[in-house]
Amino acid sequence: MFRYVAALVAAASCAAIAHAREAGTESRQMSGPLLTLDEAVALAGGSAPAAEAAAADVDAAHAARRVAGLRPNPALSVEVENFAGTGPYNGINGADVTASVAIPLELGGKRQARVAVADAATHRAQIARAVSEADIRLQVTELYIQASAAEVRVAIAEDQYRIAGDTARAATIRVQAGRASPLEQERAEVARLTAEAGAYKARRLADTARANLARRVGRLVVGPLDIAVLGGPGNGTTGPPRPISAAGTLALAAADADLRAADAGVQLARSQRVPDVTVGPGVRRLEATNDVAAVLSVSVPLPLFNNGRAAVDQANAERRRADAQRRITALDVEQAISDAEVEATNAAAAARVASGPALSAAMEAARIARIGYSEGKFGQLELLDAERTLTEMRSASIEALASYRLAKARLERLTAPAPIKGN
Repeated sequence: MFRYVAALVAAASCAAIAHAREAGTESRQMSGPLLTLDEAVALAGGSAPAAEAAAADVDAAHAARRVAGLRPNPALSVEVENFAGTGPYNGINGADVTASVAIPLELGGKRQARVAVADAATHRAQIARAVSEADIRLQVTELYIQASAAEVRVAIAEDQYRIAGDTARAATIRVQAGRASPLEQERAEVARLTAEAGAYKARRLADTARANLARRVGRLVVGPLDIAVLGGPGNGTTGPPRPISAAGTLALAAADADLRAADAGVQLARSQRVPDVTVGPGVRRLEATNDVAAVLSVSVPLPLFNNGRAAVDQANAERRRADAQRRITALDVEQAISDAEVEATNAAAAARVASGPALSAAMEAARIARIGYSEGKFGQLELLDAERTLTEMRSASIEALASYRLAKARLERLTAPAPIKGN
């Protein structure tokens, strides 16, 4: 009956986890291999629509880069003159035919500017894909931690139900032996029914948490979960706070990519101000003499109404906006990292307290109260108070451990490194 006590006291910092490994297999048989957190993340990454959309954006950006490097297509032109008129020009027998090819010549570095814009867009798409992967990992990690914590809560609730059943049987024996009033038996039965309802609720919540995780990874989760992910923060001190910097994070990398794209946009707008030249070499056949002559046309647009200045001003304004947004992002990221570190530190302290000596003391008090009650040395109220304290400490322990791991996951997401440019 008290087999789990020795295991939990031996590992006070991870008491709920150790107990769940033992009790969970007795009450909730799982068919299938163990599903680890890394496996769940890999499965979710392969089936997540967000990952597929991000990969498609990268492919589209690569294709746009190839398009940006292409030169303008030439145009074939055929002109027929001096036909369908009067006199000798009646009909088409006297028509002169000119065939020419119009070749656009881009000036001002337009193609290089387009390529720079496309390169910046490609890098931004790669950053977006990395952001999507980091978001998927955080989402799966949160669901996995919640599902693992739910499994531990099931083990705790079912243990409480078994203990309440033992207490109810002990109360029945005491009443039958005339050592206690029937009121004790009724109170014990109420406690047993309450524990039964709690175990049922915990199982339903665990099933829901598993279903949420299965929906994210794209397959049923029928095997056990690795509840070692709920391990505590240890007994070491946190140490001095590290300098907070947004450098190298995904969020700042995305802002940097936007700024580089804006810079490339300014260069492209400036290049558009230089008029292109279209050269049209061709051949003309003169019907009157049946001779052939070369022709050459050169055309240059006249920037009378649109000289491109407004487009440059627009690009410069967008560049200023991107620069300001980058500074805002740096401040926001550093604040978010600072808040997340404080949250993780506080959660670690709470986990150490809830899963350490306080939990061990509550377990030992409950053990002594059960033995004393069965031997008639303690009253039922003392036993119920000890059991209630143990239940609260167990719940606080698993909640603190889950909160700590969730805070760590959020901090890791905020500080996730950006991919190297070109990867």
